[in-house]
Amino acid sequence: MIKRVFLFLLTNLLVLLSISVILKVLGLEPMLNSYNINYQSLLIFCLLYGMVGSFISLQLSIFMAKKMMGVEIIDNSKAREQWEIDLVAMVYSCAQRSGLKKMPEVGVFYSDEMNAFATGPSKNKSLVAVSSGLIHNMNKEEVEAVIGHEVAHIANGDMVTMTLLQGIVNAFVMFFARILAQVVSSAIRSNSDSRSSGGFVYFILVLAFEVVLMILGSLVVNWFSRYREYRADAGGASLTSREQMIAALRKLSMQNHKTVAPDGMAALQMYNKKSLMDLFSTHPSLEKRIKALQKR
Repeated sequence: MIKRVFLFLLTNLLVLLSISVILKVLGLEPMLNSYNINYQSLLIFCLLYGMVGSFISLQLSIFMAKKMMGVEIIDNSKAREQWEIDLVAMVYSCAQRSGLKKMPEVGVFYSDEMNAFATGPSKNKSLVAVSSGLIHNMNKEEVEAVIGHEVAHIANGDMVTMTLLQGIVNAFVMFFARILAQVVSSAIRSNSDSRSSGGFVYFILVLAFEVVLMILGSLVVNWFSRYREYRADAGGASLTSREQMIAALRKLSMQNHKTVAPDGMAALQMYNKKSLMDLFSTHPSLEKRIKALQKR
């Protein structure tokens, strides 16, 4: 908990310093002052709003996963079916080998598609869930590789890192959207005899700039999301074997559907079709992931 708070404060401080330096180097401070923009107060507001919102979402991630995906937790002491016993054993084994001090919760959600995800606010409070379709369509070695992939997400702290990154993007989007909207709306008012609609124009401009900047910001977030998938594949291969991980990905390549998981989750299979929008994809293609493993 102390580490997460320190990381949160350090990240906010670095964002404050970065934007201050950018404004200073570009000579934008006098311009902002001329438009009566107190960028320090605005920046603090945007950081608090953007970062706190992201962390609240992360803290609620397990609860939301259970509700939205219909995850049923498997209690090891009450597991009856052999597949339940095997699933819990695989998660616990991978978690121990990855160095996790506290075992994740283990759950299953009902879907014909082969999928799995990991979520949670920290390494000590996490959830690994797999779909019924994955259990029924993969053999034991392939399921173990999928589990290794998801446990690697937890061990790498991917959910927290993604939350920090999304919070930074949110803060930048809110900050620059309001500055640009203020500058443009002021210019419009200065060239217009009507001043009554100034607030409405500013509001519309904020929304428009937020949409554009959020699309640009998503390129950064999605790049990291793709990067963490390669890293989790490597982690899954280390916890099981490279052959098992490749076999699991090849089995997934037979499925050409896209499954969307709630925010804060690290899903194994979310995107598999080739597209011109690769930059906006949260996951690299399965073909690329297999090739990356083969090169290891």
